[in-house]
Amino acid sequence: MKIRIPNHITIYRENQPPMNFVETDCCEEEGVTVQLLQNARGIAVQVCSIADPLCYVRLRWNYTDEEMPKEAVKVLGDAWERGYGDLEWRGIVPDRFMPWYAVVSNGSDAVQDYQGRHTECFGVGVQPNAMCFWQHDTCGVTLWMDLRNGGEGVQLNGRTLEAATVIFKDYWNISAFDAVCRFCKEMSPLPLCINHPVYGANNWYYAYGNSSHEEILKDSQIIKALSKDADNCPYMVIDDGWQPNLTDAPWDVGNARFPDMKRLAQQMRDIGVRPGIWIRYLRDEKRQAKGVKSEWRMMRDEEFLDPSHPEVLRYVADTTKRLVQEWRYELIKHDFSTYDIFGKWGYQIREQITPDGWHFFDRTKTSAEIVLGFYRTILESAGNALILGCNCISHLCAGLVHLNRVGDDTSGISWSRTKKMGVNTLAFRLPQDGAFYRADADCVGIKPNAIAWEKNKIWMQLLADSGTPAFLSIEPAALNSENKGDILQAMKIASCQRNRVRPLDWMENCYPEVWLKNDTEICRFHWMDEWGEGRFAPGEEMLV
Repeated sequence: MKIRIPNHITIYRENQPPMNFVETDCCEEEGVTVQLLQNARGIAVQVCSIADPLCYVRLRWNYTDEEMPKEAVKVLGDAWERGYGDLEWRGIVPDRFMPWYAVVSNGSDAVQDYQGRHTECFGVGVQPNAMCFWQHDTCGVTLWMDLRNGGEGVQLNGRTLEAATVIFKDYWNISAFDAVCRFCKEMSPLPLCINHPVYGANNWYYAYGNSSHEEILKDSQIIKALSKDADNCPYMVIDDGWQPNLTDAPWDVGNARFPDMKRLAQQMRDIGVRPGIWIRYLRDEKRQAKGVKSEWRMMRDEEFLDPSHPEVLRYVADTTKRLVQEWRYELIKHDFSTYDIFGKWGYQIREQITPDGWHFFDRTKTSAEIVLGFYRTILESAGNALILGCNCISHLCAGLVHLNRVGDDTSGISWSRTKKMGVNTLAFRLPQDGAFYRADADCVGIKPNAIAWEKNKIWMQLLADSGTPAFLSIEPAALNSENKGDILQAMKIASCQRNRVRPLDWMENCYPEVWLKNDTEICRFHWMDEWGEGRFAPGEEMLV
């Protein structure tokens, strides 16, 4: 479909009937204006309201007779934040919601003759000021733009908001994978640059919060030794467990097992690793963050700080500067922010990213603007340190984080979880790597007597060969003669990230098993156990 003015526009205000318009580039009624401006990238959607709080704008494009798909197609969408093992190509499902972009393609990438292949891509540019999702049916596509402030209408008070830039692209005679890769670059022309490959270790998937100053130094020595043939220094990321309260503030001091966070960072550097640190900025359940006032807290849940409040952003900036300038950590992994702001995990969010009935401290900005302001504050306060987002909203953090955890947690204990979150995420978010940010598909968790090495080895092999950031989480007792040589080889590959892979059977398999390496070598991975899927155990709660 060629980009053009939509056939229908609907504007939704708070406590007012919808306003409908047909085939126009300017809708103006009762003090509300929606204007569509065509430019070199697509269509910029500008919104203004003098008095009425705005909630949504809906745009609908109908296929012409010539544009109607003439053969069977499959459809791919993205996720609000991380993938949860739920990314997949499907048939046409008209009520399916697809955050940020929708891709419609004929044929199969498993057949490497791409003549006659056609892939249509519908999306919005990254860092939009609205939460956007698509719907696709046999007659056309629909874009919904959520302009709300939390769960209530945004009060623009006469301000003109550029809600999003709509982008359509058609790709012919190439694979759907290549089409999605190209389209991601169209949506995100200016990702943050990193001047070295990022790889290394994170202690979470063996320690799970139970660690210490001394154990982090030992972890640093291990990953340095396992990277002895590497082209550049590995990172060692200290995950949750260094602060006084697990997953909670304060962030200005370590606990009894981490008595001196500044000294620890220097000792890690002396060993030859780059020190990284985990943080959850917005949670203060135990009320131990210094200087926090009651008006800084979220209306939705006072356990969390409101990122629309200027003093909260100042607190975030000061905390970031402490980690980087005073303690001298070189990578910040910030976590949980989507959950803390909106009260839901990505897999729980459907069309509405948050329920109705609450608002932020600053009611004049959309939720998307508020999230963008939070991400920008961290980046601008971090100096030369790298930012690794986790539980970030993918399309909003693009260009504001150097790396993004693109899937939910893998595991050091459950192979089913690693397969579900890791393999699926890597396959379907790989086109975003280098276009939005560097895509971190999460760790290889290595514990003794847990996941069989024959399984972890192939996950590590694919992760290293993918050219994406590769992190290991190694319990020292798990290192042995069976796995050490494999890890040395994988770390050498991960340290330079020259290899590339692509899934070939991703349109048929949500855990792709057939991958093309460096455009020449077909690799096959058998993710399933011989007895089949083992996620469900009667009487136990299912994994996400």
